[in-house]
Formats: sequence, structure tokens, C-alpha cells
Amino acid sequence: MRVAAIDCGTNSIRLLIADIDGNSFREVIREMEIVRLGQGVDQTGEFHPDAIARTLAAVDKFAAEIARRGVQKIRFCATSATRDATNRHLFVDGVRQRLGIEPEVISGQEEATLSFMGAIQELDPADGPFLVFDIGGGSTEFVFGTTSVEAARSVNIGCVRMSERHFANDPATPAQIEAARHDIQAAIAQAAAEVPITKAKVLIAVAGTATTVAAAALNLSEYDRYAIHLSRISATQTHDVSQMFLTMSREQRAALGYMHPGRVDVIAAGSLVLSEIMKATGATEFIASESDILDGMARSIARD
Repeated sequence: MRVAAIDCGTNSIRLLIADIDGNSFREVIREMEIVRLGQGVDQTGEFHPDAIARTLAAVDKFAAEIARRGVQKIRFCATSATRDATNRHLFVDGVRQRLGIEPEVISGQEEATLSFMGAIQELDPADGPFLVFDIGGGSTEFVFGTTSVEAARSVNIGCVRMSERHFANDPATPAQIEAARHDIQAAIAQAAAEVPITKAKVLIAVAGTATTVAAAALNLSEYDRYAIHLSRISATQTHDVSQMFLTMSREQRAALGYMHPGRVDVIAAGSLVLSEIMKATGATEFIASESDILDGMARSIARD
């Protein structure tokens, strides 16, 4: 069966088209557009018209690709920013008109489950239990389990939300970084009250913040998802990369060959979230995974 999964987050919208037959999974195409749908949602509680327009323009592109590739079933999931926006109907109606399906505004719990199922698909259960964490634009999901989810929690410490809330300067001032760190630590503690974040044998980090930190730690000249996928990044490397991003100017970050233009403004805050997670778990390393919520969504379509 040829399926299409679209994950619409706070910072990016992504498409995966895959052929799935039983346990056989073949990726046909994977695309991403940085649309910053969550622009200002933390402050205003609603979507900005420009953000909706940018995102629906990306949906138009994806709809054309889906039609061209002969997709049989589609699943569209929207996450943190859409959960928070009071005018989400404007966005949801626009997606429905373009794709002819009902977009799902999924809970943090469902987001966590899909991320977990995507992240563990190539790992040996004997290496578990795993802690999967997904640092998004608006929220971060923590998921613990071996072959299925045993505990999960979503907290509002995404890279866009932390940047907008705390980093008025670029680079951020020491006081702004400390305020963000305090916010992040409080949210991690909320997650740790429900998820045994120190009990996992292996940490797996998914999504663009973690893979960009991995690219920096691996000293890549350009973004290479095959070099990044399943790479092991030490806690020391993570802290060093975060410190580097926090002290760089916008121009310096933009000049990095592996840096996606849409991450330049938010990677410093995102890397701080990742660094604080490494401290809180006490883990010595994490595995960076390019398989994430999209892969979990694609598999869920084929199971239905």
C-alpha cells in the first residue's frame, strides 16, 4: 500500500510517502518545509494569518506530490501549535479543502506514541528500555518503553516557544539563557514525575533540533541524514554544541553548511533543551534518529 503521512508542527511541515506491505517499509519521498505555523501562538493564543498562508502553500505543494505519486491513503496530524491556537478552524478548513481528508489535531500523548513507534523500528528490543524524546517547535515529548509505550508526557518546551519566550537578543544574554534554563528544567521535572527518564538503557532523540546538534557534533560540512541516522552523540558533545550555538551570532549560525535556514533562529534554544535533557537523565550519550513521528504515522495508516 502506498501511503502519505504529513506531520504539521510548530516550526515545520513534513511529508513522507512510503510503500508498506506487512513489515516491509520502503521510503518513496521525504520532504520538509519550514513554515513557522506557531509564530506568536505562545503570546497571542492564535495563528497569525501569514503563518496560515505559508503553511497552506506548503500543503498545496504536498497535495500535488501526493496526487502525482498515486497515494492510496493519507494521514495528516497537527501538533503543539494547533492544539494551542483558538482559531485553528481556519487552518483545519484550509487543509480539508486541499487534501479532501480531515486533519487530526492530535494530543501530546498520541504524538508521543507515534514518535516512539517511528524511532524504535530499527532497534533491537534487547537493548531497551528506551527513552525517546522529540524536541519540536512548541513542545517536547518524553516516551519510555521497550516494544510499546509504557509512560509518556508532553511538555511545552519546544525550540520556537523557548526562543520567542526568552531570547529577545541574538545571541541571547546570560540572563535570558538562565531564564530559559529554569523554564526547561521545570518542564523536564514535570515529565520526570510521570516518565522514568533516568531508567532507560538507551536514549533516542528525534526531530530537527537533535539531528542538527548531531550534524554539528559530527562536524559535517553539509546536512547528511544517512551519516546522522543512528549516530551516537555524547553528553559532552551535546553540551559543547549547545554552548557554541548559544554564543554564535545569527550570521555565524546561518553560515554553517548543515544548518537549515528555518532553524537558524531557534536552534540555540532547541540545543539548550537537549543539553538540559542530557543532564537530567544522567545519560552519557544519545542516538540521533531520522525515523520519527512520520514513520510512526505511515505505519499506523497501513495497520488501519
